[in-house]
Amino acid sequence: MRKARAIPCPLAYLEKLFLLNYSLSTIRTYHSLLLRFLNAHKDKEMDVINAFSEEQINHYHRTMVQTGTYSVSFFNQSINAVKFNFQRVLLRHEVQLNQVERPEKPERLPQVLSKQDVLKILSVTENLKHRCMLQLLYAGGLRIGEVIKLKLKDVQSERNLLLLCGGKGKKDRTTLLSQKLLESLWAYYKVFKPKIWLFEGQTGGQYPGESIRHVFRACKAKAGVKSPATPHTLRHSFTTHLLEQGTDLRYIQVLLGHRSSKTTEIYNHITTHAVDKIASPLDNLKQILILA
Repeated sequence: MRKARAIPCPLAYLEKLFLLNYSLSTIRTYHSLLLRFLNAHKDKEMDVINAFSEEQINHYHRTMVQTGTYSVSFFNQSINAVKFNFQRVLLRHEVQLNQVERPEKPERLPQVLSKQDVLKILSVTENLKHRCMLQLLYAGGLRIGEVIKLKLKDVQSERNLLLLCGGKGKKDRTTLLSQKLLESLWAYYKVFKPKIWLFEGQTGGQYPGESIRHVFRACKAKAGVKSPATPHTLRHSFTTHLLEQGTDLRYIQVLLGHRSSKTTEIYNHITTHAVDKIASPLDNLKQILILA
């Protein structure tokens, strides 16, 4: 029996994603997940797959849930990628894919570093460019993608602001420009003299995001910080430390670029602001019987 050939991603699918200005990250994810769906049925012709009923598509995703090996995020992205193909490319708007019970995403609290651990990591970061990038992640609550997209003109020193263009969700926003960070950036500029991008790779162009991850891992290990953390942990730490300083949550929401206050409110669960002023009732008992 002849082995079924792999099905390529339809060109119209990719064209539609680019036309609607989806991010490259989303395009890559959708592309791989649609390929996975199509090739799970590669024994069938494309016109047969394109005519699948909603129940046939849902069966594919139910099977995925039943294996228990895929994350909630992976499962939800798969539904969205397949749905995009049927609704936006094939114009089959009747395909809603609402009949699969999506697993509930566990509510995990963000990992946060103490101020002491942040200081340790920054202190051992000897390379000036690397230190500026890590300082940016913490000082302004930036994402890696926002750091590598910064241009020289985005550092608005006269206003003490950083302009972040086309961040997550294609949104522009401003965030804090720390005076200590500004001093570091001036020192960095005098040495490296970047042309367009604030941080450029060795051969020009944007600095690679994966290199920032590598720098952070190396500096965290060198600093002897044992807490689990990634570069994104510095953004979580920025938020938590602002809250602990008494900054209003509404201002922090704007700085982070969150659409919903609910996204920002999760940090209330991990801050020690005001909690350290509350005494446990156990500590107020006059006498305690200690059992041997």
